[in-house]
Amino acid sequence: MPRPTLQVETLVLLCVGLLLLAGNGPFWRAALADRSWASAASWGFAAALFVAFSAFYFAFTSLLATRLTVRPLLSVLVLCTAFASWYMDHYAIYLDRAMLRNVLATNVHEARELLVWDMVPHLLLLGVLPAALVWWPQVKQRSIGRALAIRLGWVTAALVIGTVSLLLVFADFASLMRNHREVRYLLTPGNVVAALAGNALAGVQQPAQSRLPVGEDARLGAAWQARSRPVLFVLVVGETARSQNFSLNGYGRLTNPMLAQRDVISYPNATACGTSTEVSLPCMFSPFGRARYDEAKIRTHESVLHVLARAGFKVLWRDNQSGCKGVCDGLPAEQLDHAKVEALCAEGQCLDEVLLHGMEGIARDNQGNLLVVMHQLGSHGPAYFKRYPAVFKQFAPACENENLRGCSAAEIMNAYDNSLLYTDFFLSRVIDFLEHSQKQYDTAMLYVSDHGESLGEGGLYLHGMPYAIAPEVQTRVPLVMWLSPGLRASFSINQECLRKNAGNPLSHDKLFHSLLGVLDVQTRAYDPALDLFAPCRPAPVVTVIGPQNAH
Repeated sequence: MPRPTLQVETLVLLCVGLLLLAGNGPFWRAALADRSWASAASWGFAAALFVAFSAFYFAFTSLLATRLTVRPLLSVLVLCTAFASWYMDHYAIYLDRAMLRNVLATNVHEARELLVWDMVPHLLLLGVLPAALVWWPQVKQRSIGRALAIRLGWVTAALVIGTVSLLLVFADFASLMRNHREVRYLLTPGNVVAALAGNALAGVQQPAQSRLPVGEDARLGAAWQARSRPVLFVLVVGETARSQNFSLNGYGRLTNPMLAQRDVISYPNATACGTSTEVSLPCMFSPFGRARYDEAKIRTHESVLHVLARAGFKVLWRDNQSGCKGVCDGLPAEQLDHAKVEALCAEGQCLDEVLLHGMEGIARDNQGNLLVVMHQLGSHGPAYFKRYPAVFKQFAPACENENLRGCSAAEIMNAYDNSLLYTDFFLSRVIDFLEHSQKQYDTAMLYVSDHGESLGEGGLYLHGMPYAIAPEVQTRVPLVMWLSPGLRASFSINQECLRKNAGNPLSHDKLFHSLLGVLDVQTRAYDPALDLFAPCRPAPVVTVIGPQNAH
């Protein structure tokens, strides 16, 4: 069979039509969700959107497509669309800049868990086959002058047709974009290209440089003058734990049996700064937080860890996941997810207990105040069943399939709750370690998750939804505190007052200021209104000079 000869423009147009029709199921379902197919207006609206986006995709792609580049370019777009559409369809995710950053920051082990056999037929049919077909026809050769003239005509016509098509349904389209702006993150491959461009542009605008200082005036406050022992404070950053599944917070299942036996305080109404690690982690350690969210400032300024280090604390970041996302830049850090600890590490991934491995020696050999951040793997999905040892498989049957749609809702919940059981055990072991360390230190633990998780509710899985439309299960996170008697006494902290106030709403925005407050570090960057401990000290321990904006 002879190979047909096509113009570059024809090949681009055919491919664009295929991408919009076959690779954008989530977009079409969301854009047409409230419409009746019995109405001619619905068909007209769908047709107008298809023509408009086809025209605009064609115009943009034509700017980069030449006889030599068109086939590689279209192959990449087809494969990207196939991958993106599968994940969006199966996990109901939205591909915005933050989500793409999360994807790009995924380590090899996490990425391997997301590559499941169930996706192969989809990739072959909508990715590999169309990409191969792109290389079948021959591309017509033209002189440069003639090619430019024809291309200009095609692009001009596409822009006119696309604009007219949108104008015909402008009222409906404007309503869709005004009421459901997040729909634009479902239009593939435009969402991928826009997110890549946005993140690349942000990188160009913010070249690698030393972080701008925060709290340069930080120093230990008056409470330290009467102290005889240093402090060991462990901050555990959880992963993908949602408050609704903590039995400490009223969940029907006993997912926190060990913490329930400890003298802890649980805060059931804490909210996260973001719905992904890439957003939440830098935000929760910054002075800006969600209330004054500014991604550029957050990523270019120091975190509370730098402020504490400046005040004289030794700060150590211990990680069992994908790094500190810049929060610990320039500070001591240990990456433990591939540690060689036989009892805890297998198949290239370690259980969270590895974060305690070697801590006795670190605490024993340290001189002075020590703050250790332990970044958990926690309940990272979709392979919840890999986050805990077999002995913690208490809720059964548990989903043991990385493709969550291959499991029932009950099986997914069982696996997820088992992972929380293991987190409960791990946190209890942290407290055991801190109790043992009271011979040398006044000790404390604060645990808070970075974001929550969807487990199939409303058809949503995993996390990373745009914050404005994210369900509460992705934004409400557990926060648990344990303070040793020595630390409470030496900093004059009223634990019953803390317990009484535990039901009040709070957010990640309080982490920065609460760490400074509980450890009596004085700086203009501190805001007592955002300090969990401030209302529960008989007199202000921190001398407030006035909040610093940290420009």
